[in-house]
Amino acid sequence: MTEKRVSRWYFGGIASCGAACCTHPLDLIKVHLQTQQEVKMRMVGMAVHVVKSNGVLALYSGLSASLCRQMSYSLTRFAIYETVRDMIGTTSQGPMPFYQKVLLGAFGGFTGGFVGTPADMVNVRMQNDVKLPPELRRNYKHAVDGLLACYDQAKQLVLGTGMMGDNILTHFMSSFIAGGCATFLCQPLDVVKTRLMSSKGEYTGVTHCLRETAKLGPKAFYKGLVPAGIRLIPHTVLTFMFLEQLKSHFGIRIIS
Repeated sequence: MTEKRVSRWYFGGIASCGAACCTHPLDLIKVHLQTQQEVKMRMVGMAVHVVKSNGVLALYSGLSASLCRQMSYSLTRFAIYETVRDMIGTTSQGPMPFYQKVLLGAFGGFTGGFVGTPADMVNVRMQNDVKLPPELRRNYKHAVDGLLACYDQAKQLVLGTGMMGDNILTHFMSSFIAGGCATFLCQPLDVVKTRLMSSKGEYTGVTHCLRETAKLGPKAFYKGLVPAGIRLIPHTVLTFMFLEQLKSHFGIRIIS
């Protein structure tokens, strides 16, 4: 007789909120870099500029919208992915194939994106607001998803080596790999999304935004890659480590 714990449906949202509180300043710097029409500042210079212009608390501009996003987008995608995966896991002999994880992660991400896009747009606009002249600010007051599959697969491969157990080091390595993959693969789409969400009508649609960004050269699609990685990799690591600890200590017990 063996006992294991599975995640509760809301653990993903809680874990993502904890990670967002730690990495929000990096996300704000990333948005500021991506919305530059020309490369004028690098990561450190932008951080210094924000603090000098608006104070240290400006680095947390949009935090309420970010938490709202995590409790809509992240909670939805984790709830779908973890619940369905655990249900399938209890009826099958082995882990899900990677392609099924990708499809499930994509479905969870699509659904979460639909639910969380309003909060995400508010988050980007609140972060971008502090760089605008006062008369142009919106002054909001409050507020592609292979990542899950990448983490699951990386964890399965690490455990499959037999060299490591299901412990916090394994969770760290697996989430670090997943965060690195997600940063590189999603950065071009993230740049376009940020430009569209922060625009004031400059773009007629996604295609127009793609064309205008392409005029700046291929590197424009990877603008802010370093801060994006510095933000997304720790965010991914913290999210999954929080999630694994929540599952380990407060998850639903299943005895088989």
